[in-house]
Amino acid sequence: MVTIREQNRKWWILGAMGTVLGIVTLDETVVGVALPTIIRDLNMTTVESHWVVNAYLLVFTGLAAAAGRLGDIIGLRLLFVVGLAIFALASLACGLAESGEWLIGLRAAQGIGAAVIFPGSLAMMTYAFPAEQRGIAMGIYGSIGTLLMSFGPLVGGFFSEYLSWRWIFWINPPIVAVVALLVLAVWQDPPRTQPKVKLDIPGLVTLVAGLGLIVFAVMEGPDWGWSHPAIWLLLAAGIVVLVFFVVIELRVSQPLIDVALFRNGAFTTFNLAIFAAQFSKIAVFVFVALYLQNALGYGALIAGAALLVSTIPTLMTAYPTGIILDRIGSRRLVVGASAAGVIAMLWAGLAVIWESYLLLVPALIVWGVCISLWFVPSLRDVMNTVPPDKRGEAGGISMTAQLLGGTVGMTTCSALLATTSVYWPIYAVTACLFIVLFALGRTYIEPLRKTGAT
Repeated sequence: MVTIREQNRKWWILGAMGTVLGIVTLDETVVGVALPTIIRDLNMTTVESHWVVNAYLLVFTGLAAAAGRLGDIIGLRLLFVVGLAIFALASLACGLAESGEWLIGLRAAQGIGAAVIFPGSLAMMTYAFPAEQRGIAMGIYGSIGTLLMSFGPLVGGFFSEYLSWRWIFWINPPIVAVVALLVLAVWQDPPRTQPKVKLDIPGLVTLVAGLGLIVFAVMEGPDWGWSHPAIWLLLAAGIVVLVFFVVIELRVSQPLIDVALFRNGAFTTFNLAIFAAQFSKIAVFVFVALYLQNALGYGALIAGAALLVSTIPTLMTAYPTGIILDRIGSRRLVVGASAAGVIAMLWAGLAVIWESYLLLVPALIVWGVCISLWFVPSLRDVMNTVPPDKRGEAGGISMTAQLLGGTVGMTTCSALLATTSVYWPIYAVTACLFIVLFALGRTYIEPLRKTGAT
């Protein structure tokens, strides 16, 4: 029988937080392969089905930064367990959904739970480990998440083909229940040493409203027609609301997102790398899965297995990337990966035109290697480009950049597919994003930048 002692308590916390990260990232990738089955079962349009992914990402994006602040106000333990409960109940209900509208709404509820869980897990990790052990802890934490993310397409394909797509949601509650019991057993909030943080409600409302209006307009553009006045009115309204968001953040003493940090070119570049990497994950995990099933006629399970060539390289390179990073710095890794990403995405575009999975494989492998080269340096250096008292905010911004990448990626790729009915524009646009990242990386990331923990 395993006993939880004070000396191994932090490792139990690490296991619990890594599992939570895995569940949250699994829900990003597991749905993509199941979408064609969900469309048929619930009689959804293609645009409606994409909201199954986007509703989760949009709510997750809008609330993650606020949830991090809320943990400082009411305590991590209570907030984390409440977030787990919301996520578990929403997952159970998603599996019971009888219409597309209900499934989309329940996926948004899942996003609320995920938004609470994710920043809470990062904060608990920071408290549980001393500074000299946080590097290895973060490496293990990320590896657990990557491992579960890697099996997302395969799990989604298996359940869709042999059981039911509903099981992609029903696997969450029992795992979440175990994590909740473990957290209640091993975690106690640290003594409060700082005054309570004030939640920026106006910033939260304007951020979520602005993003929601723009995403809704882009998602519905193919159905309503891009010349429809309502589409342009929604886009304009969203932009205006986001301008108000920036004005609010510049004026309040405790902003939800400190937009002044983006004056630092390196900080902006690292966040763009996180954004672009997450954008590309949607292009691969969701839209390659759709391409394999809709264009090549693969079954859901075979499509999920076919995507393993893109996830296994990420799993194998995550830990070595951290070692190499300390030796050669971030610039070569991020800039080199951006150049390789451009080639991989252009290659993927050609492969889908020629309708060849074998031709697609090299692009998926190269992309899978590059994921670690974008995320590992950027997640570390985004902290080193800001003053120490701003690192908490920087962590929240980097998390928001990652979630925005998923939301904008899903929205943009959905609109491109609905408008053109072909897949290659998705990979052309993703390649353009990496071209921008390549240029900014060469301009703003310092050569031989060292990233040891400070």
